[in-house]
Amino acid sequence: MGRWQPGSRERLEAAALALFSERGYDSTTVAEIAARAGLNERTFYRYFTDKREVLFDGGHFLEGFLTRSVAESPASAGPLDAIIAALEQAATEVFADRLAIARQRQTVIDANPELQERERSKMASIATALARTLRERGVGDPAASLAAETGLTVFRISFALWVAHENTRSLTELIKETMTDLRTITAGP
Repeated sequence: MGRWQPGSRERLEAAALALFSERGYDSTTVAEIAARAGLNERTFYRYFTDKREVLFDGGHFLEGFLTRSVAESPASAGPLDAIIAALEQAATEVFADRLAIARQRQTVIDANPELQERERSKMASIATALARTLRERGVGDPAASLAAETGLTVFRISFALWVAHENTRSLTELIKETMTDLRTITAGP
């Protein structure tokens, strides 16, 4: 197969996810991923720096999507409302058709502490970027950081509920429900 065949990235991602699920993350090599995808190792490294990045490569896209959405939100939107609206938009536009892949990916991550740490690092990077975007909109600190961290906590909880095998609700519904729960518990007596 040629080095620059269309869909190489997607084939590598699918091959890696399949192998991680079958053999485990630690037992899978880059060479095996490339071979399963019908490509060579050089092609793998053209797209990914290491095998972890196959699972986390979309983090940069998600960060950009969310920060653009927050930056473009109406001036009247409060900081947390802007972030929640961005998360709901991502749920609809980015994640809607990816439940099966998200479940498989999360199963691999949950089975490996190294990957769990990488996921926390990626989420922290997104929180930092969202807080910076809020500050650019004129939100001071600590409000910008608090809104960003709170919004991502809502997302993490909603995402965990969404990828649970018994779940039948959409990610958007779960974000709304989790946010409602947050507002209820913070409303006080």
